[in-house]
Amino acid sequence: MDHTYQHIQFSYDGGVGHIVLNRPDSLNSMTEAMHADIRAALDFLEARDDLRGLILTGSGRGFCAGQDLGERKPLPPGEKRDLSRGLRENYAPLVLRLRALPAPVVCFVNGVAAGAGVSLALACDLVYAVHSARFIQAFARIGLMPDAGGTHAWLQRVGLQRALGASLFAEPVSATLAEQWGLIWKCIPDEVLSDTLQSVKARLAAGPTRAYAATKQALYAAANHTLAEQMDLETTLQKALGLTNDYLEGMEAFAEKRAPRFTGR
Repeated sequence: MDHTYQHIQFSYDGGVGHIVLNRPDSLNSMTEAMHADIRAALDFLEARDDLRGLILTGSGRGFCAGQDLGERKPLPPGEKRDLSRGLRENYAPLVLRLRALPAPVVCFVNGVAAGAGVSLALACDLVYAVHSARFIQAFARIGLMPDAGGTHAWLQRVGLQRALGASLFAEPVSATLAEQWGLIWKCIPDEVLSDTLQSVKARLAAGPTRAYAATKQALYAAANHTLAEQMDLETTLQKALGLTNDYLEGMEAFAEKRAPRFTGR
């Protein structure tokens, strides 16, 4: 970890990375420097052959308020801003890298998630959120549309009507409602956030890493496959898993009525 992190905290333990967005005074809003920090952390993780998971959360009272609009310098009178550069150079690569990471990415939304902060959370494979958290598609408030993959994630997770309602009117969606809709995996009490995070971290570190990666690959591919194509992919992936040490250990543990000791191999 040669990179000096300015706006995130990053650690790696037991094969599990942990990124904490760390600009609490600005609700962890995203800047160029924060993007650079996250890129460096992902560079490290992608180079590991023992990677077993990644956890993403925020510091302070919020998860992420989206793009830091204060970082954008005022333009001369009459000049208009091209917003595509930040999306193309920062957000699109980040979302795609999280999706392509060959290990589960679990987000813990510890407070408000707004704008691109919602898109960042939904780019992760699983999302936990505390009861006090809120998801706000705030783009319409400044004359914009959801981006950073947000339109894709909302439509896939909750359907057209809910995606449109949340996006057009920018109304906050509570963590409880987000769980009911299927936008997130679980809504948890605020006071158990730390314990739940540590439990998930331990589970990732001890889990069948290759099986997790194959499951992630197959489920994301399913939307673009016919049934026959999907079964072909399942067959290919399951064949490879059947040759792993973890499968042998899983079968032995099942026969011996004990918990398996997976190594990720």
